[in-house]
Amino acid sequence: MFSKIIFASAVLAAPLSALAQNQTFNPDISLILDGRYSAYLDSDDYELPGFMLDGEVGVGEQGFSLGHTELLMSANIDDMYFGKMTAALHSGDEGTEVELEEAYIETLSLGKGATVKAGRFFSSIGYLNPQHPHSWDFVDAPLVYQGMFGGTLMDDGVQLRWVAPTDLFVQLSAELGRGGHFPAGGAANEGSGTQGLFVELGGDLGASHSWQLGFSHWQADIAERSGGGHGHGDEEGAEVPVFSGDSRVSGVDMVWKWAPKGNSRETNLTFQFEYFQRDEQGLVELQGAETPEISDYQGKQQGWYSQLVYQFMPQWRVGARYDRLATNNRGADMEVLAEAGLDGEGHTPQRYSVMVDYDRSEFSRLRLQFNRDESSGRRDDYLILQYVMSLGSHGAHSF
Repeated sequence: MFSKIIFASAVLAAPLSALAQNQTFNPDISLILDGRYSAYLDSDDYELPGFMLDGEVGVGEQGFSLGHTELLMSANIDDMYFGKMTAALHSGDEGTEVELEEAYIETLSLGKGATVKAGRFFSSIGYLNPQHPHSWDFVDAPLVYQGMFGGTLMDDGVQLRWVAPTDLFVQLSAELGRGGHFPAGGAANEGSGTQGLFVELGGDLGASHSWQLGFSHWQADIAERSGGGHGHGDEEGAEVPVFSGDSRVSGVDMVWKWAPKGNSRETNLTFQFEYFQRDEQGLVELQGAETPEISDYQGKQQGWYSQLVYQFMPQWRVGARYDRLATNNRGADMEVLAEAGLDGEGHTPQRYSVMVDYDRSEFSRLRLQFNRDESSGRRDDYLILQYVMSLGSHGAHSF
């Protein structure tokens, strides 16, 4: 079962015959519509104590709103290359904002199990990061992804991926990136500020069980990473916390899937777990302060989540997830670190989530999710009703 799922990707599935016959560029186009209704307390000053947050991290808008809408285009360029572009549309204070999430080319015929990708793409770190939000099992990203990666880790660069010719699934990946996106910043080392190494193993256990185990290491030389945790930088003239230094993230992820005799259409069960640890060392400065405010910084942060999703009958699923974070950050001036959101305040962020969703087909999903959130130092309860609809051609998801 695993071998059938892991290679079911848009890259391998895209046909070349139409291109060869018509000699025209006819890309697959799809639009992912995401809408939601949310109810919770006012959390405009959302923070994760001990973490310097990206400006886009938060709980979203109350009431009716648009979520993560995506426009995707992909096609084989010729017999050598495949190309893909993903643009995300968000509702902001100044209207609709467009973000280019992916824009890359990928080789099709290097042989020997090797593939090269170049452009802007999601990093292979962890299990969830390479996936688009519409394929997640919950509305929001786990806390560790929000605190460490700003939701999703992406960058401009190049990736080399190799699949070993063995019965056991073995995939090795290496990445070199610009380092211009959170959690990096400043595009250090003349625009080659990040490096990553990743290992994935997987296989089947009988006809009903499959598994995947991953190990990740990512590091960055950071020239300037701006962020915060207390709403800093939202107003003109406000002090903006900036970190410069070294950052290293190591992680492990595990996925186990069960489907009776490999038939997942009727019923199936998936357990998912990820753990990350980040070590950072450098300087934190409050830019915009009337007098220079700067502190050395040694950061230790870790976080994990585990989730269980059960499809108990065709089209219906239920799921539960638990998130937890911990920090041990030190520096000469803790007031400066506190302004940057790096003071853990003796708090252990955690969150409990449950959801139920209904999939009329692979193109439509309705989801109801409840969060009991104890991540920001106070308890808040969130109720979210979401729809995710896919229009147009859309390739299969990986394992």
